[in-house]
Amino acid sequence: MFSGFMVSTWTVASIVAVVAGVVGFFVVLRGAAFVADAVPQGAFAGAAGASLLGINTLIGVGVAALLGALGIGWLSRRGRRDVATALALVVMLGLGALFLSFSVQYAPEIYSLLFGEVLGVSATEIAPVAILAALCTGAILLFYRPLLISSLMPELAEARGVRAQRMELLFLIVVALATSLTLPVVGALLIFSLMIGPPAAARSVTDRPLPAMLASVLIALAVVWVSIAAAYETNWPVGFFVGALGAVCYAAGRGWAAIRRHRGGAAWRHGRGARGPSGAQEHGLQAANVRV
Repeated sequence: MFSGFMVSTWTVASIVAVVAGVVGFFVVLRGAAFVADAVPQGAFAGAAGASLLGINTLIGVGVAALLGALGIGWLSRRGRRDVATALALVVMLGLGALFLSFSVQYAPEIYSLLFGEVLGVSATEIAPVAILAALCTGAILLFYRPLLISSLMPELAEARGVRAQRMELLFLIVVALATSLTLPVVGALLIFSLMIGPPAAARSVTDRPLPAMLASVLIALAVVWVSIAAAYETNWPVGFFVGALGAVCYAAGRGWAAIRRHRGGAAWRHGRGARGPSGAQEHGLQAANVRV
């Protein structure tokens, strides 16, 4: 499990998990789960087109993901983001179906991009994945504060000179890059499981942004590592384990959040019965309920 071709698998999967945890934190924070689902599925059209032309499918994936993200950003300026995302997804899936209808020669390769083939990752894929990962995490770190403010308080961000549309476009490009590097590992249909489950669970554990992002990365790493081990032992698709464990992590996070709310409510009622809350205490309680 830890020798031979599996070294590349563990390396690439760990890189993917880190990027999914970092980017997924902002996906959850901005309420962009549909985007995180649509961009990789739409990028499937690029893989099909690249296979038809006889070029590297990852190039097609990257181009399609970037074009899809830019299309969503452009359409969102003139309407609702969910509608723009749906329209972009429909067009790209239609193109993918058209490209596949011309030839079925590369069907196994396209299948692996849809459902993941982490146990088949080669050493030559480590460098491209690492470069894309560095670009994604570098962009997030460089624009962390304006991206965070625009995600939480758009009006305040505009007042401070942060262009909301510019941050939205940057965010979409980062999602497109993350999609391009995660497709070979978990597949287009389950990327959003890794980018939604661990970050959502992390936000249930802590309200503070940086600790939540760190927790998101750690949970994503745990999910990927356990999924690889389980897929290796059972020969089941790794995407199944990623999706199932992502859902389990989210459910566990929501359960922990419910326990915290229950304990906090009991403590507040006890303190109120004993002393009665002052204005400062009420303000503090209201502030504590604001999730960052």
